[in-house]
Amino acid sequence: KMMKAVCVMKGDGTVQGTIHFEQQGNGPVMVNGRITGLAEGYHGFHVHQFGDDTQGCFSAGPHFNPQYKKHGGPKDEDRHVGDLGNVIAGKNGEAIVSIEDSMISLSGEHSIIGRTMVVHEKPDDLGKGGNEESTKTGNAGSRLACGVIWIAQ
Repeated sequence: KMMKAVCVMKGDGTVQGTIHFEQQGNGPVMVNGRITGLAEGYHGFHVHQFGDDTQGCFSAGPHFNPQYKKHGGPKDEDRHVGDLGNVIAGKNGEAIVSIEDSMISLSGEHSIIGRTMVVHEKPDDLGKGGNEESTKTGNAGSRLACGVIWIAQ
């Protein structure tokens, strides 16, 4: 059966967006949407562990990582479940999100329902930055906007 989820992202500044998730059975999750108000270029895009926004995006905790792996890119074997790589904003500050991912899920132990989607200030170096922070966060910098992922109809 088809499962759907949605995330409305907001930040302290002008960055905002809406992300839609769809999964047919145990197939890959299709992640689509748009984020506006970004600086031109690459921005890290991750599912964080907690669906807690009591202290803004900060209280979402670390990347969703139930397998206790090092940070990596979406195509890497060794990655956090929540590592979705980067979104790319054009000159107009808009990033069109179109990702297909087989690690995240809308049910089961890798379910992202009730967790937080975060877009970051800087590019995610996909764990290849050569320092300890790279293997945790991809050196993606501060959290510009976030939102909790909820089941949609």
